[in-house]
Amino acid sequence: MPLALLALAVGAFGIGTTEFVVSGLLPEIAADYGVSIPTAGFLTTGYALGVVAGAPVLAVLGSRVPRKTMLMALMGLFVAGNALSAAAPVFSVMLAGRVVASLAHGAFFGIGAIVAAGLVAPQKKAGAIAMMFTGLTVATVAGVPLGTLLGQHAGWRTTFFVVAGLGVLAVLGIAALVPHQGRPERRPVAGELAAFRNPQVLLAMAMTVLGFGGVFTMSTYVAPMMTEVAGYAPQSVTWLLVLFGVGMLAGNLVGGRYADRALMPMLYTALGGLAVLLALFPLAAHDKAAAAVAVMLVGAFGFATVPPLQKRVLDHSAEAPTLASAVNIGAFNLGNAIAAWLGGLVIAAGHGYTSPAWVGAAMAASALLLALVAAALERRTASAGGRVVAAGAPAATETEPAAPRP
Repeated sequence: MPLALLALAVGAFGIGTTEFVVSGLLPEIAADYGVSIPTAGFLTTGYALGVVAGAPVLAVLGSRVPRKTMLMALMGLFVAGNALSAAAPVFSVMLAGRVVASLAHGAFFGIGAIVAAGLVAPQKKAGAIAMMFTGLTVATVAGVPLGTLLGQHAGWRTTFFVVAGLGVLAVLGIAALVPHQGRPERRPVAGELAAFRNPQVLLAMAMTVLGFGGVFTMSTYVAPMMTEVAGYAPQSVTWLLVLFGVGMLAGNLVGGRYADRALMPMLYTALGGLAVLLALFPLAAHDKAAAAVAVMLVGAFGFATVPPLQKRVLDHSAEAPTLASAVNIGAFNLGNAIAAWLGGLVIAAGHGYTSPAWVGAAMAASALLLALVAAALERRTASAGGRVVAAGAPAATETEPAAPRP
């Protein structure tokens, strides 16, 4: 894998750290500003909404400049947002800084996925995308726990200054390591929107919302699940989240490796395994060891869906990939928001702390059903065109012939 992927992974590490570390520092931030914990929670909500809103807007803007330049500009925006958060004198300015930083999130991953895929041979594209996303998964394993620890001992502002420094490091790495990217062929906004007329793109995005949302129905409420049901002490939750992050890291790498060999079978395996694990989690949650293993496996199967889904969107929006790729990143965050909301509803209805896992199982199973529908539609379209292609493989274009079957 090219060294340029390391620069992208550093940027992803910084983004992943700033997205999730605020949850571990909410008490310190709330106390500093004199606001309640629920009010401080808007720092998470505001970030998620900024990702969803910023992804399409900045992706369209990014389609008019060289991708390397846009990646550097996005990380500059990320640095500015985190520096503003770190120095914010009042809560409203802190919230504004979070939103500014979040605007870079979706477009960075969306454009970064295109750049990463273009750095390697066609048969290694999913692996390259996975390598970039490794920065995000490592953030959950190391960045978030270390950032929380730093914030608790040196002040939460220190954590955000350090994250801003990671952004500067990413800018320098992209400048030095990512090859020059020529200006993309200029297309009107309508050209970028054309990708959304492809049902395969829409199906892939729906799978993203449902499949990854299934993961977050459990992970959002993992603390009460593990303390109230499994019997872990509250201080153990941090290490259980690290275990979840280890699973995400492993799943991301495995998903990228095998999606390059057989994309749809990898997707079936990941979504099917995720649905089964979530359905069984309420039973496993009553045993400490089984609950811990289940948390790690849910992270693994959940994140194994990311490289194949992102590659599938790229494959089926080859004529206008920038907007589609970025919007799919927003779809991950939309799935997170929906999952957290649905999980809260079933808990509030009195079904217990483990009930969100059943909601997640239903979401993952629905995503698997959509994957089967997408493959069937792909086979029918290929047959109607007088040829048969493997499910998950992009159709050949006039400039890029279909790869021979192994």
